[in-house]
Amino acid sequence: MKKKLIHKTYIRTIILIIALEIIVISVNFFYAPINIAAGGATGIAILLDAAFGVNRALSVLIINIVMIIFAALFLDKQIVRNITLGSFLLPILMYITPSFKIVSDPLLAVILGGATFAVGIATLYRIGASSGGTTVPPMILKKHFHINAPLSLLAIDLLVTFFNVFVAGLNAFFLAAFSLVITSLVMRYIEAGLDHKYQLHIMSQTKLAEIQEMILKEDHSLTIFDVHGGYSANEKEILMVVVDNQSYGPLVRRIHIIDPDAFIITSNVVNVHGGRFGI
Repeated sequence: MKKKLIHKTYIRTIILIIALEIIVISVNFFYAPINIAAGGATGIAILLDAAFGVNRALSVLIINIVMIIFAALFLDKQIVRNITLGSFLLPILMYITPSFKIVSDPLLAVILGGATFAVGIATLYRIGASSGGTTVPPMILKKHFHINAPLSLLAIDLLVTFFNVFVAGLNAFFLAAFSLVITSLVMRYIEAGLDHKYQLHIMSQTKLAEIQEMILKEDHSLTIFDVHGGYSANEKEILMVVVDNQSYGPLVRRIHIIDPDAFIITSNVVNVHGGRFGI
């Protein structure tokens, strides 16, 4: 049991280092060479470097140490443990990783930087780790003032992003804001997966049995709900089926061939766990 625990900790540490290095690559190769600060402690470090020539790794280290102190004062010990290792590893990796421009176009740089940053952050989330920095104040605000953590973190990132106006100009601000959008979208797809599904609720006055038979012949799994009509006050049945992107359009067409008046409600399903689609 002890060996398994050591092995698990060892693997987690390796993943942590890889995730942090991915974040460093986004900063040192994409953001810093064009002086774009897209939020966070690394964004503050980029601004300080561009404005005053302060070493970025040193800035991140100081910010992270201050945040660890605040976490120790206002948060649980477990949170402090979760952020400490990443808080020290990130500036070390920033220091030893070279920094140079690999993309000449600023727009392409922030797109690639935002996507790369998202991969690193999403990987940290998967193992329950953190790089510290500006993720700490939102946790404090949530615990003591019940302020939504994602919203307060977004507010901090937007504030850091706004300071691009004074350091690198208005164009840099818009590029940094666009990069935040890219990071958010990529993280969403990484967390939820790329192969989204559609959930259909199907109602028919007279052809529900035929629609059900067709769905089963198409090898789709379905669920039948007994419902009570709010207007008609009649007992009814609703079919629920989950299909992939390729099957959605053909299935809707086949339903309407059977019953042109069939009532279909479609909603997006981020992921399916278990069953024929599960992971």
